[in-house]
Amino acid sequence: MGGLKYGEKEIEEAKLEAWPNPYPERDYVIEITFPEFTCLCPRSGYPDFATIKIKYIPDKYIVELKSLKLYLNKYRNTYMSHEEATNRIFSDLNELLKPRFLEVIGDFNPRGNVKTIIKVSSKE
Repeated sequence: MGGLKYGEKEIEEAKLEAWPNPYPERDYVIEITFPEFTCLCPRSGYPDFATIKIKYIPDKYIVELKSLKLYLNKYRNTYMSHEEATNRIFSDLNELLKPRFLEVIGDFNPRGNVKTIIKVSSKE
């Protein structure tokens, strides 16, 4: 039973996908919560768990949700700090969507009695 399972293959090949905004003439807010985010501590290798919250006002594009889910799951075997993970998600979404407004919050679970919340946003 070697090789990747179908879900692992989907995650490995994941790419963010933009869809046309069905109402580009209107300002409206999209809020997405991803409560099962994980990445690996670059120092210890221990997993870090977080809730990623994304809030944006689209312009011409919206993010396709399955592609976002798979993209976020790619981080689970990646060594990076809380700050790097949150900022990279912000940069990738901002580059893809070019929204009118974007905010990404990485709300990381406490580890070693330290809780971290990283917030990256464009200007409203």
